[in-house]
Amino acid sequence: MDSLGGSHGHYKERNGYKVQIYLFRHGETDWNKARRLQGQSDIPLNAYGRELAHKTAEALQSVPFDKAFSSPLSRAKETAQIILGKRNIPLTTDERLLEINFGDCEGQCFDTAKQNPNHPLHHFFCAPQSYLPPEGGETFHGAINRGNAFLQEQILPLEGCCETILIVAHGAFNRCILNAISNTPLEDFWKTALPNCAASILSLHHGKFTIETESKVYYGTPVNGRP
Repeated sequence: MDSLGGSHGHYKERNGYKVQIYLFRHGETDWNKARRLQGQSDIPLNAYGRELAHKTAEALQSVPFDKAFSSPLSRAKETAQIILGKRNIPLTTDERLLEINFGDCEGQCFDTAKQNPNHPLHHFFCAPQSYLPPEGGETFHGAINRGNAFLQEQILPLEGCCETILIVAHGAFNRCILNAISNTPLEDFWKTALPNCAASILSLHHGKFTIETESKVYYGTPVNGRP
């Protein structure tokens, strides 16, 4: 997988700042609960998803976010708005933070695809290195490339002027970013659980992204960590 990072544990020193990036997955939706593939379908948070976001917001109320970004899909945008609370900073949406597009297969059940070797999404779950997207879908490398473009164009220029950044996106897309930073091969794409409303905390140092913490939740028992 294409690498975006460096070694773990680096912190930003320029101008006295330490940059931390809280990369969140959105809260739970009804399709998460039903184990249906959402992709770029605009499925809203359910009541429990909002509860998770509010608990997360309470735990992070002292974090001084300087900038905030989210996917334009409502489940990510609302999660970001809840976490930001009354902070007086704008939320910028960016289409490059959208979930992977699954084309004609959006809305289908994870378990059906995993159990049927002939299903067009079987390799997505069971052999990511061999995955070819269905009609209208997107490759892993397509999502990795737009994630990299977002980081290079939106986040890197903030080094030197921001201390803490919030990003809220999606489960598979966030794994694309994390696995690229850690240089994890596609066959191990699903090795890390990434529950709803989980934060992966990144640092930025001299233009390199590193992972400090993966899959941190602020609400108790993690939900929907893997498909």
